[in-house]
Amino acid sequence: MADGLLQLRSGGLGVAAFSRLARDQTGLLASLPPPFEPVLQQLLDRLESAALFSEESCSFSQTELLDSLQQWLDHAQGRLDKEVRP
Repeated sequence: MADGLLQLRSGGLGVAAFSRLARDQTGLLASLPPPFEPVLQQLLDRLESAALFSEESCSFSQTELLDSLQQWLDHAQGRLDKEVRP
């Protein structure tokens, strides 16, 4: 998913493709505490909405959403690392 986010930022992957990729991470989501999934779903919903409009006409900044997705990934990775290392 981190690679997909990098590709999305660079324009090598579209929002719809990234969103599908992220939503298909059922194994990752199952290994994280329950609050992680709804937060990811909300971020993806906002990202998809932002993609429908130009930056000026949308209430969601795509740059800020991508930053929030990066934070989500960082927190998820930290949580997974914590579970691996007692």
